[in-house]
Amino acid sequence: MSDLTRFSINQMTVKQLTLPDLVTACRDLGVPAVGLWREPVQEYGVEAAAGLVRDAGLAVTTLCRGGFLTAVDADERAAALADNRRAVDEAATLGTDTLVLVSGGLPPGTRDLRAARERIADALTELAPYAEDHGVKLAIEPLHPMFASDRCVVSTLTQALDLAERFPAHQVGVTVDTYHIWWDDTAPEAIARAGAQQRIHTFQLADWITPLPEGVLNGRGQIGDGAIDMREWQGYVEAAGYTGAIEVELFNEDLWARDGRELLAETARRWAENVDV
Repeated sequence: MSDLTRFSINQMTVKQLTLPDLVTACRDLGVPAVGLWREPVQEYGVEAAAGLVRDAGLAVTTLCRGGFLTAVDADERAAALADNRRAVDEAATLGTDTLVLVSGGLPPGTRDLRAARERIADALTELAPYAEDHGVKLAIEPLHPMFASDRCVVSTLTQALDLAERFPAHQVGVTVDTYHIWWDDTAPEAIARAGAQQRIHTFQLADWITPLPEGVLNGRGQIGDGAIDMREWQGYVEAAGYTGAIEVELFNEDLWARDGRELLAETARRWAENVDV
């Protein structure tokens, strides 16, 4: 198989595999790194999961996800902050320095996007120093605008950087995910801006295929099946100074219905065919 040194498989891509099966498949296929998700890690046990990946020699590139920081209600905000502190603790235990943040959508009954983004900034004022104390960086992920109402009021890399720049780069940066930004002709400039400040904390790939499924969330396409030029975006992030792992994160019901080990092998091949290493 091609050089997979910089390849990381996000756990959600092959969520049909249990964590032990994923670790075994990665070891057998020569996959060096994984991006983990909190829910299956919590189900397995955070300490146990940390030991499992460590004993297999796997690096953990990211933990997904923290965030959902836009609530207006004081009790809901306090609960969100507490959950994000737990997410930081989990990331530190798992040995990753990057916690991906999906910031949250508009709270019910509100329509003010700018106010929602300010509540994210207020939350980061508390969370960023806590994360630094635990050796963890927060990576704000902008999501495609179709998710602005219910999942993420941060829709562009520029908006993500406007938030991140209020904090030191070693505390808060951004996630560059091709699926969410490929449509935005201002994104290359924002990538250069992020790179100049050393704020590109992770780089993720997924392709854009149409028609989108009902509900749209699980419409991420396999690398090479859609409209996105992966090498183009790799070129932008690497010109900006990024040299880290390139992680594949797919949500797709058709892919999840397949054999997970075969899907992992296919994803590794597609990665190698669509990036320059």
